[in-house]
Amino acid sequence: MKSNFSTFISGLLFGLGLVIAQMTNPVKVLGFLDVAGNWDPTLALVMVGALLTLGILQWFMRKRLKQIQDTDRELLVSPKAKIDTKLIAGSAVFGIGWGLSGFCPGPALVSLTSGLAGSYVFAGAMFIGFFVFKRLHRDR
Repeated sequence: MKSNFSTFISGLLFGLGLVIAQMTNPVKVLGFLDVAGNWDPTLALVMVGALLTLGILQWFMRKRLKQIQDTDRELLVSPKAKIDTKLIAGSAVFGIGWGLSGFCPGPALVSLTSGLAGSYVFAGAMFIGFFVFKRLHRDR
């Protein structure tokens, strides 16, 4: 039960952070992506803050040998991934989708609570993409 509560609180804080930073507003996101036009750099501060937080937490995680809540298991830290065609293609598809819609997966799910029609279209397309990916890579 403790794990579910901490997961809920983490998700709630993440969603609130996205709303406060206006990452759920596609107009704001597209303004950030429009570097050749009327560029809005404010989301860069959000990204820098996220990267700093991740860096600090990764540093602590790598020093720790056991998980905080489940002390019987070792802490799993992802190894460095190699850059390959799949990574580049996936990044390109992600970037194109983000640039066309103004939605990133996390903020799109938070935006579902706003009733914005575009968030429903994006989330539906995202889940169809998950399904297609799973079907294509089922045997691998």
